[in-house]
Amino acid sequence: MKIYVSFGQDHRHEINGKVFDKDCIAIIEAPNYNAGRKRAFDLFDSKFCWIYTKEDIDLQRSYYFPRGIIPVEGD
Repeated sequence: MKIYVSFGQDHRHEINGKVFDKDCIAIIEAPNYNAGRKRAFDLFDSKFCWIYTKEDIDLQRSYYFPRGIIPVEGD
């Protein structure tokens, strides 16, 4: 299952050389929603905005995230 994570204005993270911030969506591969949610908290602490599933996110509105969807390495 894919979990999508968005970030707020002040949320900036660098993981394995990749920057995750307000201009992108992080994608986490997980066996289920709860595992993906836990992984998001493990990676980003509580410094993110929303967690989405594929059914919840409108990827057609990707212009809100000019850097696009960035997979988190090591999942």
